[in-house]
Amino acid sequence: MEDTLFSILEDITGTDEVRDNPDVDLFEEGLMDSLATVQLLVEVEGQLGVQVPVSEFDRAQWNTPNKIIQQVKALEA
Repeated sequence: MEDTLFSILEDITGTDEVRDNPDVDLFEEGLMDSLATVQLLVEVEGQLGVQVPVSEFDRAQWNTPNKIIQQVKALEA
């Protein structure tokens, strides 16, 4: 699951920095914006079958690859 998330993030951001530095702030570094966020949620649901309710999405809890992995794992359980 983690590898799939890293692959999704690499595709969306266009960089492997997300895998090399899983604590990088995706929004502060300009790697993701609101459109990329929507794409991320669509890909997470499509590839992993994990639905992320928009009401559950808090940018501060989804701003690094490591946090995204934690959030998806929590929703998966």
